[in-house]
Amino acid sequence: MVAAVAGILPSAPVGAHDASTVVASARATFNLNPAWRMATGDVQGAERPGFDDRAWRVVTLPNAFNEKEAFARDIKDLSTGITWYRKRVALPRGAQGGKAFLEFEGVRQAAEVWVNGRSVVLSERGAMAFGADISRALRPGENTIAVRVDNDWRYKERRSGSGFQWNDRNFNVNYGGITRNVKLHLAPRTYQTLPLMSDLGTTGQYVWADAFDLAGRSATIHAETQVRNEEARPRTLSYRVDVRDRDDRVVGRLDGGVVTLAPGGTRTLAAAGRIGDLHFWSWGYGYLYRVTTSLVERGQVIDAVDTRTGFRATQFGDGMIRLNGRVMQVHGYAQRTSNEWPAVGVSIPPWISDFSNALMVESGANLVRWMHITPSKQDIESADRVGLPQAMPAGDAEHDVEGRRWDQRKEQMRDAIVYNRNNPSILFYESGNESISEAHMAEMKAIRDACDPHGGRAIGSREMLDSRTAEYGGEMLYINKSARIPMWAMEYSRDEAARLYQDALTPPFHADAPDYNRNQDSQAQEDVRRWWDFYRIRPGTGRRVSAGGVNIIWSDSNTHYRGDNNYRRSGEVDAVRLPKEGFYAHRVMWTGWVDAETPATHIIGHWNYRAGASKDIGVVSNGERVELFLNGRSLGQGRRSSGFLFTWPGVRWQPGTLRAVATGADGRRSDHAVATTGAPAALRLVPHTGPRGFVMDGADLALVDVEVVDAEGRRVPTANDTVAFTLAGPAEWRGGIAQGDSSGRPRAAVPVQAEAIPGTTPTAGTARGEDNYILSKVLPVEAGINRVLLRAGTAPGTVRITATAAGLRPATLTIPTRAAPDVQGGLSRAFADAAQSGLLTRGPTPSGPSYRVTRTTVVPSGVTAGANPQDAAKTIDDDELSRWSSDGRPGTAWIEYRFDAPVTLTAIELKLVGWRSRAYPIRITMDGREVWKGETDRQLGYAVVDFPAARGRTVRIAQTAPTVDRDAFGKIVEVGNARQAGDTGADAVPAGWRLAIVEADFHGPVPEGPR
Repeated sequence: MVAAVAGILPSAPVGAHDASTVVASARATFNLNPAWRMATGDVQGAERPGFDDRAWRVVTLPNAFNEKEAFARDIKDLSTGITWYRKRVALPRGAQGGKAFLEFEGVRQAAEVWVNGRSVVLSERGAMAFGADISRALRPGENTIAVRVDNDWRYKERRSGSGFQWNDRNFNVNYGGITRNVKLHLAPRTYQTLPLMSDLGTTGQYVWADAFDLAGRSATIHAETQVRNEEARPRTLSYRVDVRDRDDRVVGRLDGGVVTLAPGGTRTLAAAGRIGDLHFWSWGYGYLYRVTTSLVERGQVIDAVDTRTGFRATQFGDGMIRLNGRVMQVHGYAQRTSNEWPAVGVSIPPWISDFSNALMVESGANLVRWMHITPSKQDIESADRVGLPQAMPAGDAEHDVEGRRWDQRKEQMRDAIVYNRNNPSILFYESGNESISEAHMAEMKAIRDACDPHGGRAIGSREMLDSRTAEYGGEMLYINKSARIPMWAMEYSRDEAARLYQDALTPPFHADAPDYNRNQDSQAQEDVRRWWDFYRIRPGTGRRVSAGGVNIIWSDSNTHYRGDNNYRRSGEVDAVRLPKEGFYAHRVMWTGWVDAETPATHIIGHWNYRAGASKDIGVVSNGERVELFLNGRSLGQGRRSSGFLFTWPGVRWQPGTLRAVATGADGRRSDHAVATTGAPAALRLVPHTGPRGFVMDGADLALVDVEVVDAEGRRVPTANDTVAFTLAGPAEWRGGIAQGDSSGRPRAAVPVQAEAIPGTTPTAGTARGEDNYILSKVLPVEAGINRVLLRAGTAPGTVRITATAAGLRPATLTIPTRAAPDVQGGLSRAFADAAQSGLLTRGPTPSGPSYRVTRTTVVPSGVTAGANPQDAAKTIDDDELSRWSSDGRPGTAWIEYRFDAPVTLTAIELKLVGWRSRAYPIRITMDGREVWKGETDRQLGYAVVDFPAARGRTVRIAQTAPTVDRDAFGKIVEVGNARQAGDTGADAVPAGWRLAIVEADFHGPVPEGPR
């Protein structure tokens, strides 16, 4: 084996735990994606080597059998059934003398794999990588791999009869088949194992850093590797670790000493050493190192593995998150793990993953929370490269479970941690999409401690507000604060808005219809309002703070929806990643780690209207004041609200240029302008391809933007023209997405109620049966632009696409192609992700603080109340699941806080029971003097009471009138009951004369320093 495959090295870097590309050894890793044959239906005898599959379709993986249904159908209507895949491979000469392993990065839902007619593995979870030792099943010459896949929603585990909680028709879109990459690893019989626990029982490599000197840019680097000897004799081995920077220069060599491994023995080898001049991985700074772990015998490397990783320091405490010593309030997106695209689903090349994930960073996201199941290895490694921190779930739908389904979740978490613990972008492990019991949380933490004790990752779950075990928490959409573990909201700003619907003055004239059918103007402003809830209680605003939140969702998704369509439209980009107005709003608000750091301004909408139109103008800016100019004439300064939103009511339209100029507190300026364009005149085509070009490997994609432009080449934002496409050359049309149906059927006038299928959320809508123009070669632009997808074929040639529309000059685009890398015996040595380099967009972690302290918190020394005084202290216990309430009588609806010495206060923040539906009329006094009287606002967490500075020792809060319940947020709760929604307590504490407080924070000015 050693002589036969030594020196077989891919030409460029590959992913984690693959054969080294810089140190030659007897190990080789091959790409098995090319040239599979696929058939739908349960074909009898298809596992046999001699089965005739010549009539089957030839596909390149990943490829789901029902991918063409992505966004054309409701998630619950996606096709299910049995799919077969077959592939023939011829191994290098001598390979039968060593070890051979298959690695499937993911198959949905259950897969049984045969090699030469021999069953080698059954994987049933559909949400995790799995592997098979196929060494004994191989034979000289040609070998046949056959895979039978079952993607039934109701699939039951064979040995237990249990279903899987995450095989869910609301959240986990069901693209069936081999939906992720496949590899073949050949290794000597004494080898480094793969990180595939359930099927191989092995853990692979583990690389981490500690003892950070952040200022000095040094750390101690550790590398562990599980090694197994399957030979009949002992092996005496040296363990060597080389650390190379992104330019492949060796920056450190670690010596793990010498060990003798007995026949059949397995042990973990370790090495550590101090390395300086490090570049620490960071937000928007995807600096990665290649760590090569080598087994050396008598001076010869017998096995070498590359691990792509990065080094960063994390801390989780004081209610805050620190990355490389700098506090980071998280702001980003809750994104379905499927991260899918129209008509191709999850079958995308790595450059498309980087394209989408890098856009998140460009919009200001410093966290993506993948939802419900473990993300693909491709997306995880993509996040490493683009510098996007991530929260990794294991497997879940919603709510805690018991028995076998809980054991499945633990096994999934263990396997996912072992498989992904070397990826620096993972900062959080998520144990559940909803709170789990404290005992279950302890079990999950024990798994983390056993499998990744040094990786610097917090483990927690959604909610877990009072857990003493979870290391982070936070509700789905409500605002939480903590002085202990970080609390960040995991699914806020849930409204939906299609990219087509700009405002009430722009065809097709979509008036705002909250909450799930907004237009773009309204949705962007709602995004600002919702983020302000977190930003105003950011680090620097007191002892208890919000660690941030993630907006649901990043891109429109073929999953759980509430609006008109049969897919979710709450993305900040649409399904083909064209930005909506919310994208730009976030890019303005999220320029910093906590406080805004780069001046930015954006005018919401366009400036193409009819004569006589009058519009309320909204501008998002992180400046202190914004002045609006129309054709150079000042329209004055805007009214500021929600921190970042400035508005001018009733601005009369005139053709020309609308410009907003913002000035910050430090005098720095930013501006943005929108101009009236001319009439639509022509079409324009703009291509996007990966760094390799458009590769004819049967899997690569090219994106093509089609724009309607005026005579000066400016995109016309009000154009919704229908465009017809023709395609020539070796590419397959996968098309785009738009509002409507390619058949021309009119949309229903009355919303149709969705079918109430168990496990789904039925809602009414007008577009449930539309196909959204999926795969159509005739589709409209929306707001002047659309985007279509082309999939590479396998033949040589040039791809040409032509676009035509009535009354517009047509456009033709020629896309050059590149030949696919050679495939020999069904094996390829080339990997598409090898061309993807790390992006260093934002630069290293900045020095200095990320926030300014704007106020201090004073904690009372005692609390009493007119009723239930034994519970009064719960209002200052930093526990948002405890509360105090009065007894329903007007005379006892008060609570009083005492301080040891006189304090100066300027604000009180109250989390009041029933916060989203209940406004409290209250009076606040300080040493008997009234400082505030009024009614608190309904909100999603904390009511803010600001008042002129007052000094005293006793604060009394008294209710002045009964409360009534009125929900201020419509339909935003998307789950079935108050507990699942994040209980506000309104169901337990009736309205009326009941003052009810969860938490109270008392704030004063920052003390002046010495002069």
